[in-house]
Formats: sequence, C-alpha cells, structure tokens
Amino acid sequence: MTTTAVRSPRSRSVTRRAVLHYLEMSAAMGLGMAILGPLVRWAFGAAGWSGVFEYTDVRAMIMATEMAVAMAAWMLVRRHSLPAVAEMTAAMYLPFVVLLVPYWAGLISGGALMGIGHAVMFVAMAWLVYRRRHEHHHG
Repeated sequence: MTTTAVRSPRSRSVTRRAVLHYLEMSAAMGLGMAILGPLVRWAFGAAGWSGVFEYTDVRAMIMATEMAVAMAAWMLVRRHSLPAVAEMTAAMYLPFVVLLVPYWAGLISGGALMGIGHAVMFVAMAWLVYRRRHEHHHG
C-alpha cells in the first residue's frame, strides 16, 4: 500500500504567494526596463554619452539597474523587509558582476554575458523567494 503526501491548505497558500511574488517581481523588472530604459538612454544621449551603450558590460549593468530599481520599489510598496529587498537587488547584479571577469578576459562573448547573466539572475531570484517563502504577504 502506498501513501500519497497531501499538502495542507497552508502549504498551498504559501506556495501560491511565493509564486505570485516571483511573477510580480519579474513584471516589475520588465516594466523597469520598458519605462526606465528609454529615459536612461535619453539622459545619456542628452549628456553626450550615448556611446556607452556600445559596450555590452556597461549595458548589462545599466539594464540590471533598471530592473533592480523597479523591482526594489515594488517590493517596498508590498512592504517586504529591507534585507529581503537588498538580497533580491544583489541577485540582479551579482551574476553579471561575476561574469564580467571572464567577459573581460575574452573567455565569453557579450551574448553569453547577457544570456547566462539573466538565467543565473532568475534562478537566484527563485532561490531567494523559496528561502523567504513564509515571509511573502500582500497588502
């Protein structure tokens, strides 16, 4: 005879809130790039610095900032703790920062920097959401 593990309603609720939190943050990051991106490009262009966008490493860090600002703002609106916001913000930057070393050494391409950086970023975010899954609330 086999037994099937039955998840409690509380467990399902925690999982639902964590998944919703992850999706909200991802949407906020997308909005950050969509809204802040053009503003940042305009500001850099107005300052005569539009050439910086030709550098993949600079572009990656600017994009991480656009995503992090919007995501952090949304987390603060949703009343997440400052440590949680700081951890999630670090998850935006650290993959790219770490990958800058092999990029600058010529070991990976700009496409790899961006692709791997994003993949690791989303995995790091998922791990942090899971780690703090009992803290997620909406209100």
